Amino acid sequence: MSTSYMMKVSTNGQVSIPAEARARWHAERVLVVDLGDRVVIRPLPADPVDALVGKYRGRGPATDTARRTARSEDATRERRKPR
Repeated sequence: MSTSYMMKVSTNGQVSIPAEARARWHAERVLVVDLGDRVVIRPLPADPVDALVGKYRGRGPATDTARRTARSEDATRERRKPR
């Protein structure tokens, strides 16, 4: 689903978000991302940290595994250094 709105930017750089979009996203705060050729406005959750809990579960190695691998690589690098 895609809806477009043409908005005027005020002399103070403000843009009003249409009521329909505000009602859909229930956002009090937004993030503005400048992608060079366009600007994206994304709603922010009320508690951004809480919204991340579990978001990346199952992606990539577990923290303990990644830490063990990094430490093993560091130890190998240290052993190869000329003394």
